[in-house]
Amino acid sequence: MKDFTEQEISIQRKYYAETAQKYEDTHVNENDEHFFALSFMLSILELLEIKSILDIGSGTGRTVKYIKKYRPEIKILGIEPVPELRNIAYSQGISKKEVIPGDATNLLFKNNEFDLVCEFGVLHHIRYPEIAVSEMLRVAKKSIFISDDNYLGHGSFLTRLTKYFLECLGLWKAAHLIKTKGKGYTISEGDGLSYPYSVFNNYQQIKKQCRKIHLLNTKNSNINLYRTASHIALLGIK
Repeated sequence: MKDFTEQEISIQRKYYAETAQKYEDTHVNENDEHFFALSFMLSILELLEIKSILDIGSGTGRTVKYIKKYRPEIKILGIEPVPELRNIAYSQGISKKEVIPGDATNLLFKNNEFDLVCEFGVLHHIRYPEIAVSEMLRVAKKSIFISDDNYLGHGSFLTRLTKYFLECLGLWKAAHLIKTKGKGYTISEGDGLSYPYSVFNNYQQIKKQCRKIHLLNTKNSNINLYRTASHIALLGIK
């Protein structure tokens, strides 16, 4: 299983290495769900008295640049495993001390080292996202912030309803394995290698370590976020 996971990581990092030069055009947009989530996160930093932030999977440094622009007094550090993406961040004025190499599933930081740990669109690229979430919770002193997918909210009404019933029956994983011919992941031109992920998958895990959890749809949805919101932001407060 480890060999397969390492192969998948290699595929994903190769994708980003090959598409790094157009990453900003395809993955960074002021009207996208992650920018909406980032704007929301900015609004709660003063309330939570956040003085330091760790950004997981920084890409070309959008979160780092945004925080430096609007809250320059806050210490922010980003980790990004793909050298080609880090180099673009450096070319845009981010220093090599502000975005460094790192692995979301093995954060080389002390417990409670940062007030807030955040990620934007990273967990759906990790086969075992619960490991990354566990690391985020370990390193965060006050809060974690997640902006990511909810696979149950993607697709037409019939598609969403089918996925919901398969999930309720405990058959979703088996159905997805059949659909992907045993791989468990899909590869697309716009997003590389990804797994069917929902922020709700880690809700109970986060609840065990956070006294408060707040959920927000970052794209248009109906009142039932679980079944209709394709993208979710989660704020966990310890």
